[in-house]
Amino acid sequence: MVRSFRLLIFSWALVGLAVFGKAQTTAYQLSVAIAAEGSDTIRETYELPDSLAVYRFSRKLIDSLQWEGFLDVEDSLQFFGEKKASLFLNAGPQYTWLYLGRGNLEPWMLPSSSRMGFPTQGKPFRFRELRSIIDEILYRGQNTGYPFIAVSLDSVRLSQDQVAAGLQVDKGPWISFDTLRITGDSRTQPLFLSRKLRMAPGEPFSQKRVDQALDAVRNTPYLRLDGAPELSFQNEEATVYLPVNDRKINRLDGIIGLLPNEIEANKWLVTGQFDVHLANVSGKGRDYSLNWQRLSQYSQNLRVAGREPFLFGSQLDLGISFAFLKEDTTFLNREFELHVGYQLAAKTYLTFFGKRQAGDLLDVSRYSDASELPEIADYRYTNYGATVDFSDLDDILMPRSGWRGLLRLGIGNKRLVENTGLPQELYEEAQQNTLQYYVRGNLQRYFRWNQSLSTKLSLDAGDMYNSNLFLNDLFRLGGLKSIRGFNENFFYASRYAYLTVEPRYYIGNESYFLLFSDIGMLENRVSGQAKEWPIALGGGLSLETSGGIFTFVYALGQAANQPMTVAYSRVHFGFTSRF
Repeated sequence: MVRSFRLLIFSWALVGLAVFGKAQTTAYQLSVAIAAEGSDTIRETYELPDSLAVYRFSRKLIDSLQWEGFLDVEDSLQFFGEKKASLFLNAGPQYTWLYLGRGNLEPWMLPSSSRMGFPTQGKPFRFRELRSIIDEILYRGQNTGYPFIAVSLDSVRLSQDQVAAGLQVDKGPWISFDTLRITGDSRTQPLFLSRKLRMAPGEPFSQKRVDQALDAVRNTPYLRLDGAPELSFQNEEATVYLPVNDRKINRLDGIIGLLPNEIEANKWLVTGQFDVHLANVSGKGRDYSLNWQRLSQYSQNLRVAGREPFLFGSQLDLGISFAFLKEDTTFLNREFELHVGYQLAAKTYLTFFGKRQAGDLLDVSRYSDASELPEIADYRYTNYGATVDFSDLDDILMPRSGWRGLLRLGIGNKRLVENTGLPQELYEEAQQNTLQYYVRGNLQRYFRWNQSLSTKLSLDAGDMYNSNLFLNDLFRLGGLKSIRGFNENFFYASRYAYLTVEPRYYIGNESYFLLFSDIGMLENRVSGQAKEWPIALGGGLSLETSGGIFTFVYALGQAANQPMTVAYSRVHFGFTSRF
């Protein structure tokens, strides 16, 4: 008992110092004495800034004792000359429970409450424990279709230092969600958005889901919530009004070049890049994207992807993607992925995927006299895995504070395919079927220092393992979206990690100047080279225009095969139109 009183006084002393500030030279000196049945008198002395602070501190100490079950507290506060005061508290007995009846509680209200534990006879009476039980019942009711639920104590009796009471619940009417109303200029279909926010018509009303609508919309790139949701209750239905506006994130840009073909006479070489991304097609959350790039005679890549949300009215999203990479005359890679996604929570998205990858060696003539299997080979790799994406950013498109994390795991069987253009004996000792795994992750943290200045910290890492790894298996890094200061896909890596530090100075909502440093570690188990430690430094700007976003970055990069000189500097630039 003595120990509990000392902890109680100490805790409120800290509260007093935090609220009233440090004592000054004119501070009041308050002597506190607390007596209770079965314990010694506790005496402490504190300094408080003025008489009003003395009154407040005394009141809070009395309230805290009553909160702990000392319901018969008697107090005596006296002031003396020379800024001195004394407080005597006779706490009296600590009340205990005789019983707390469950009254008219229904079974669906009990699981969590019973897990917390209803007080048993003889247990000390504490208001905070009683309040926790009541709050739990209210929380469950407000999120199970009863927003007007009320809980009260019935038949309260105090006798012989014991408390007896029963719980009485008034559920109020059962309320379901009505059709969601969009009050902004968004063309999003209300039925789709209500499914996304899990507030479909006919479902039980949930205050928690209404509160989570802010996070859900904040993590939806093509929507902006311009205000707080509003509620209207009528005819046992709840109508949610969302002031939602569309954001311009659809992209369509590209450049096509016609150059004389230096390899094939009297022919033209078509080069360039084309990007298209369509989000929230038909207002139903459908996403489609296409990216094509060809920068030289023999190298090009293509990626096509699409996503259909709420497949067949379920909570599952179905996505399909196809990628094609031709690396000059050395190899050709293709991959096809089918994935199913599910919104675990407003900030968390889980995806399960199945992927089929294929790699083929193109120029076999250079390996006609090889005595061992080359670094590039033909393979077929079927793998399965999951991706978890968590986002807690202030703005999903242009974040200035918050953090985001993504983790992707995959494992499957890889089959080595014999190339008829290579000597058959090269495959005699090679394992035809092996298990291969990989893991990739990204963690971003944004620090907002003031209205104009923020800093982005980003850590990317990946690892893959297989006894038959080939060059056309590996991760590709380098370029504007990874380690700047190098050409696109400059590095091959079986294991990598790189840290980005990027201060930004904003001159508009989506316009800013930046400095950056990319520091990485790369390992290539196929070539057997020593670990590389690439470093990139530079700066640039992102400029919002009426037609889209213009990006310019100047970078210097240093690696084993590239010194950090102006002659090897890189200029990364791009323009993304939005509509």
